[in-house]
Amino acid sequence: MAPAKVITLITDFGDAGGYAGIMKGVILSINPQCQIIDITHHISPQDREEAAFVLQSVHPFFPSNSVHLVVVDPGVGSTRKPIIVESAQNWFVGPDNGVFSFIYSKNQQKTVWEITNEEYCLSPVSSTFHGRDIFAPIAAHLSLGVSPHVLGKELEHYVQLDRLEPEIRENVLKARVVCIDHFGNLVSNISRKFFTRAVGEKPFRIWVGGQVFNRVSDTYDDVGDREVIALFGSSGQLEIAVRNGNCQKLLQVTKGSEVSVHVLP
Repeated sequence: MAPAKVITLITDFGDAGGYAGIMKGVILSINPQCQIIDITHHISPQDREEAAFVLQSVHPFFPSNSVHLVVVDPGVGSTRKPIIVESAQNWFVGPDNGVFSFIYSKNQQKTVWEITNEEYCLSPVSSTFHGRDIFAPIAAHLSLGVSPHVLGKELEHYVQLDRLEPEIRENVLKARVVCIDHFGNLVSNISRKFFTRAVGEKPFRIWVGGQVFNRVSDTYDDVGDREVIALFGSSGQLEIAVRNGNCQKLLQVTKGSEVSVHVLP
């Protein structure tokens, strides 16, 4: 395999404690020439679905053959497996706990590898920091062109999260808020593609947090200041937002709250 120039990081470590910095030090000690990009270290603690959503939103914008490292790992030290996912264009490294679910669903050509070769990990391996001892060194070795055949063995069965897409029940799309961004926008698991396929040209009503919408706007300029709006954000997902305000604070909606779309006759 060809060497990779870019390694990205997605974690729930936050800024305190230096954990992300330690991982970068491990990577650069193995491959000083690679470029490390911090996507975010502010995934909600232990939130595998949020990590999966962020990963699928950002990875298409990176060069082919990038290595995407995800450490949101509530099962660290347990029997959950450390894995590599090989797609047609990129590499993904992290725990086998569902954080790569969108990668599985959107890539027909993929191979999953269980990391088993301890020679390419740090020693000893901590039971609480696999990001440092397993995932960071493995990502670095992948970026140098080390084959996954050397790093582990193929894995046939791997963890996938449930309910990634909305459910459709009698002309009602049952969805939920999967992410609340820095601006307080409520990001749902309804993609533009899914919405178009399910709703088409029919009239509809969107219900969330006591608000009802009968249209999806194109821009924030379609409503007045501090008004609530439904629109597709840059990630392609249906969002509920407040122009020049914080929708989460206004509606008191939390992650996991229901978003429903009623398709009318």
